[in-house]
Amino acid sequence: MDTAAPLSPTPRSTVRRGAKRARTERADLYAVLDAGLVGHLGVVLDGAPVVLPTGYGRRGETLYVHGSTGAASLRASAAGVQVCFTVTHLDGVVYARSTFHHSLNYRCAVVHGTARVVTDHDERLLALEALTEQLAPGSWTTARLPDRKELAATAVLALDLGEASVKVRTGPPGDDERDLALPVWAGVLPLRTVAGEPEPCPLLPEGTPVPPHVRERRLSPGA
Repeated sequence: MDTAAPLSPTPRSTVRRGAKRARTERADLYAVLDAGLVGHLGVVLDGAPVVLPTGYGRRGETLYVHGSTGAASLRASAAGVQVCFTVTHLDGVVYARSTFHHSLNYRCAVVHGTARVVTDHDERLLALEALTEQLAPGSWTTARLPDRKELAATAVLALDLGEASVKVRTGPPGDDERDLALPVWAGVLPLRTVAGEPEPCPLLPEGTPVPPHVRERRLSPGA
């Protein structure tokens, strides 16, 4: 995949509603995905749609998700059906002078495709590293790595990022001109996810220092 190729190459990944909010650069896709902690995997399971929150990780043009080998959603995704994966960041509540124009400032990525099961040992480790570092940067090189039993119990799926779209809304409300004189407050209430004070496990030896990769953690880049 050419990383310079534009987004929205297919009918279902072309933004139509609110098209002015669509982003066409793949760098925008990477930015939304890399800033997230939780995505939602959508798949048809037993004839009905199911959308489940899950952790994920990205390496280049591939998105990785994982879970128990017994998870029905992963087994269905691995069977070759079409899936959809989304990541959304809420950056603000937009208060308008009319209820119709209330909105949200957000960044959202939607990926379509067919997932493949990752069976190669080296790629599985690469995927699990990506997942770990997405959730908790610095942990792959400091915590114990998965053993053979844990790897055998873990299913890893890969989803190509070739078919994806990105929408972003920023800025103030888009009120109608007729409402501008109304005595109603309008503007944006920013929303941000921040890291709090680390809380040590009660079983840690007393005096164990908080490592830099935890102490210096920051969240919500770009918010």
